Amino acid sequence: MSEPATVDTPLKKLVGDKTAKALASHLDLHTAGDLVYHFPRRYDERGEHTDIRSLDVGEQVTVLAQVQRTAVRPMRQRRGNLLEVTVGDGSGGVLTLTFFGNQAWRERELRPGRWGLFAGKVTEFRGKRQLNGPEYVLLGEGGDGEAAVSDDIEEFAGALIPVYPAAAAVPTWVIARCVRVVLDTFTPPDDPLPSAVRASRKLVGLGAALTEIHRPSSKEALHQARRRLKWDEAFAVQVTLVQRKHRAADWPARPRPARPGGLLEAFDARLPYELTAGQREVGVEIAADLAAPHPMHRLLQGEVGSGKTVVALRAMLQVVDAGGQAALLAPTEVLASQHHRGMLDLLGPLGRAGELGSAEHATRVELVTGSLGAAARRRALGEVASGAAGIVLGTHALLYEGVDFADLGLVVVDEQHRFGVEQRDALRAKADQPPHVLVMTATPIPRTVAMTVYGDLEVSTLSQLPRGRSPIASHVVPAADKPAYLDRAWRRLREEVTAGHQAYVVCPRIGDGPTSDEEPPPEDDNGRRPPLAVTEVAPLLAEGPLHGLRIGVLHGRLPADEKDAVMRSFAAGDLDVLVATTVIEVGVDVPNATVMIVLDADRFGVSQLHQLRGRVGRGAAAGLCLLVSEAAEGSSARERLDAVASTGDGFKLAELDLEQRREGDVLGATQSGHRSHLRLLSLRRDADLIRDARAEAITLIEDDPELARSPALAASVAALVDEDRAEYLEKG
Repeated sequence: MSEPATVDTPLKKLVGDKTAKALASHLDLHTAGDLVYHFPRRYDERGEHTDIRSLDVGEQVTVLAQVQRTAVRPMRQRRGNLLEVTVGDGSGGVLTLTFFGNQAWRERELRPGRWGLFAGKVTEFRGKRQLNGPEYVLLGEGGDGEAAVSDDIEEFAGALIPVYPAAAAVPTWVIARCVRVVLDTFTPPDDPLPSAVRASRKLVGLGAALTEIHRPSSKEALHQARRRLKWDEAFAVQVTLVQRKHRAADWPARPRPARPGGLLEAFDARLPYELTAGQREVGVEIAADLAAPHPMHRLLQGEVGSGKTVVALRAMLQVVDAGGQAALLAPTEVLASQHHRGMLDLLGPLGRAGELGSAEHATRVELVTGSLGAAARRRALGEVASGAAGIVLGTHALLYEGVDFADLGLVVVDEQHRFGVEQRDALRAKADQPPHVLVMTATPIPRTVAMTVYGDLEVSTLSQLPRGRSPIASHVVPAADKPAYLDRAWRRLREEVTAGHQAYVVCPRIGDGPTSDEEPPPEDDNGRRPPLAVTEVAPLLAEGPLHGLRIGVLHGRLPADEKDAVMRSFAAGDLDVLVATTVIEVGVDVPNATVMIVLDADRFGVSQLHQLRGRVGRGAAAGLCLLVSEAAEGSSARERLDAVASTGDGFKLAELDLEQRREGDVLGATQSGHRSHLRLLSLRRDADLIRDARAEAITLIEDDPELARSPALAASVAALVDEDRAEYLEKG
């Protein structure tokens, strides 16, 4: 009798060296635990077959289909024959399988009526979708797909056939065979879920769940297995977040209560407009947090232009009134400089302490960036260290040694997803006691994402736009199908400039030279042309459709002073058109800009497009955003653009974005360089389960904060939410 396998048993001991190497190199599976937690992507059923018509060109697929006919013909360009096998799924969808060379045995094997699993990459030839030289396994002798399956493919004997995430060198049936071998001797780990939770939530045991998800005895058993394993994922994340929140509540912090007759009251009195109801409500929440003896840890989300900056400035003034300092960390020098100018304008005499004409109880607003000259830097750092600068704005330059605060009471992080955990920690460490933290994002976050990724933060939402903001009309420009529409787009831009307004043209790429974070790879997997680049498009526009207009260029590789100069010129109206990358995505505020043309719009994400178009319509004149794309009508890329054009509701678009992205990316799989641990949990579909897991986690952590009485659960949480992902979850 073979030795029992545990989660740590190397696969080479169980499936052989050659297969183990293939699983390791192609799928990153090394141990029995890795394989057992490599869950099927879906299950095919005899009689409920894959819809071949829904397959996308370029996709790696495994389809369950029936051979309809075969044909052999001589090849034109070389010696030998070509075998073409037509397979169908019973619903009208057909696929052609092509095999090169003289393979008469394969023709005999692939007889009409045989059912099989066929795996390969979908290509298209003369309008027909096909798989070239696919891997396959046949499921029996009968024509009805229900005949007994031969011993060598016993893993497909059940009515539900598991189809695994696979690779060309390791097709799904090889994975299924390996899983069968491992499960025959596998000893599951101790069940980490507390028995009380299992009983109250009617969850099956871990061992049964792991068996049934690979070899389901029925649809109901499969449903119960998936529900249990989703619970493990949701519970691990929620326990981690609730623990962090629990620990943060125990930290001491210096209360920063509001002061009657202080800067904040004076600021409110001189504001040239009324705060929205939402701004007032969120302001009350933040004021109460700042007055508490433990650190505020709050996420402020709101649409582009919803007035988050004013809310943050009011919080900063409350801290200054209480004798502390506030720092705002911005992702780019362009945005840091803009915040500096904007806050000085809003504060007026209240932000010019020590200058002629300043208010009696004013403070100073300092800007600290990497491009400051030596003398200016020394002066600014002196103001920060002495406490004379109550409000300090900057980029990551604020994190460097030598930037010391007299009494840092509040850290505001703008567009928090642009910063790493270490960077935020470095700024927090500059305070004697943990400072209050407010993180802001203009990317609307679906409720389940907020609950799962930002569960250790209190969340405030600004949903109203301030008065004076204009609507933005968005339209898709199908450049390939209707090139005349693109010509009209350039004429429309010229009309806006003639009317005294300004415009943005956005490209996905900078151009020649080293790539950067804002730069996608030059060519995608399906061999499409490289995305359009700023440095290539700008001269073509200047010589062509925008000839005679004043055109500026802005991208991430420009020196900081040059970026700032270009942005100042555009803001001052000295440029008509700014050709830029996504460097303008966040915070750039030019009310006179009314039109944006996004080239290769299908190369951007949904939320990114929503952020970008928020750069127009910021003044009295209505905004226009034109999404130029060569994506074919009916394609998923085109449907995504149509959705962006059809609504200005950022929360609806955030839900769409979540639907279309790999959900693991939301929890930091790409950031940590590991496979996502969210193998089954869907943030979109499992909102109720996530909510229930959070409730159980709160009850558990209140009773046993460090999981001292649940060692198996502590180990499971550590495995599912490793250090890299735990840091990612701590993004607030």
